[in-house]
Amino acid sequence: MLRASAWTSRARCVRAYATDARPCAKYLKVTHPDLMHASPSAPVAQQLARFDETTLGTYVRPRVVFTHGAGLDLYAELPTESGRPREYQRYLDFSAGIAVNSLGHADPQVAEIAGDQASKLVHASNLFYNQWSGKMASRLVALTREHGGLGVSPGSRAAPGEELQVFLANSGTEANEAALKFARKWATHKNQDKQRTVLVSFRHGFHGRTMGALSLTPNPKYQAPFQPLIGDVRYGDFNDATQLAELVRDDVAGVIVEPIQGEGGVLPADIEWLVALRQRCTEVGAALIYDEVQCGLFRTGAMWCHSAMPLEAHPDMVTIAKPLANGFPIGAVLMRAHIAAAIQPGDHGTTFGGGPLTCRIAHHVLGRLADPALRAQVQAESAHLETRLARISTLFPDLVDGATSPRGRGLLQGISMRTPAHAGRVVALARERGVLFLTAGSDTVRFAPSLTVRADQVAHAMDVLESVLLVLRDEST
Repeated sequence: MLRASAWTSRARCVRAYATDARPCAKYLKVTHPDLMHASPSAPVAQQLARFDETTLGTYVRPRVVFTHGAGLDLYAELPTESGRPREYQRYLDFSAGIAVNSLGHADPQVAEIAGDQASKLVHASNLFYNQWSGKMASRLVALTREHGGLGVSPGSRAAPGEELQVFLANSGTEANEAALKFARKWATHKNQDKQRTVLVSFRHGFHGRTMGALSLTPNPKYQAPFQPLIGDVRYGDFNDATQLAELVRDDVAGVIVEPIQGEGGVLPADIEWLVALRQRCTEVGAALIYDEVQCGLFRTGAMWCHSAMPLEAHPDMVTIAKPLANGFPIGAVLMRAHIAAAIQPGDHGTTFGGGPLTCRIAHHVLGRLADPALRAQVQAESAHLETRLARISTLFPDLVDGATSPRGRGLLQGISMRTPAHAGRVVALARERGVLFLTAGSDTVRFAPSLTVRADQVAHAMDVLESVLLVLRDEST
């Protein structure tokens, strides 16, 4: 049973906001409280108790238990007494599972494909070929040639021996680990007379939590408990071209950077800086890696975040994960031929990467994401979202830093709060009104909805955000 909520009709606060100077005030009251005081006899409370007893607490989670979803909707179980019909409350997920569910939750086509493939073959190991890993890799390369990326102009063909190649893994951090290893191997292969081991990344970047990826994530919060990390790592300041000559020297094997720093605060790289970084890597013979785990695969409106950039800004490798299989675990490194030529059998491996189940799903997802109608929808709703966020920055100059907000590209946007602690408070207040946002960096509220988001959903999410900021303003005075 679905309990009616305060936003059953999502479009009811849709209005001519461009000419209305008043923030939406229809969502001031809490409608979706967290389960802080549920009766111990309620089934959902018992679920939480079992979780707390047996699951390692590496995340601080709100007391909400999601059970199912559809599109951008997620449904959480309510604390009904044991023996009574279970009830659920609906949330609008404006986070897409941290930019993962680009086609939304419980997509019927994905579900059908997953069920069919699971009945045929899930795993056979990389000791053998399977039907779908090559098909998926081929589609990934073909789409990159169609849309541009990794030094490829849109629609161009590969010269013999110059085709892009793919390594398949299980997650974003694994993809980054692989790319860092490939950079060092390529540097050794290319410069046999001189050892190159240094890896370079940039402050506020986030590349994962395994030891190698963590070593390239220069945030004391993540790194400090696990020191010492891997050696020969050097950090620079994002978008600072004056540092590049000293930072990227001839001892550098590889440089990794996000074209838009997601976890760091939705911070876009300057294209001119990326061109200078590419040039410096070429000068010293270092591999350039773009981590597009969060910003790639059409989230910014293009296939890759760098697809629309000049070829002079393109990387040697791009890492991919989050949306590639719409929630099924997968990661990949797409690389130019000169990097692939340095990697030999036995240099790297994976037990689960490239399995037929996830690769068949990813093959389908890639086709859906590349659909021109979906890309047009992304562009339209990106403009809608950016317009609403700009309005919010104007309406709340006391709370939102209008000089830096909004920022981002496509359906990866952020606003900075003048008081850093307010970012987490905005996320909590919105959740209590049935909308899920994300934080990023120290002060940023992040918006990364599914690429299937509709105009009424953007409007509703932004209306709730306006109401939440009114509540926050009252709390702050």
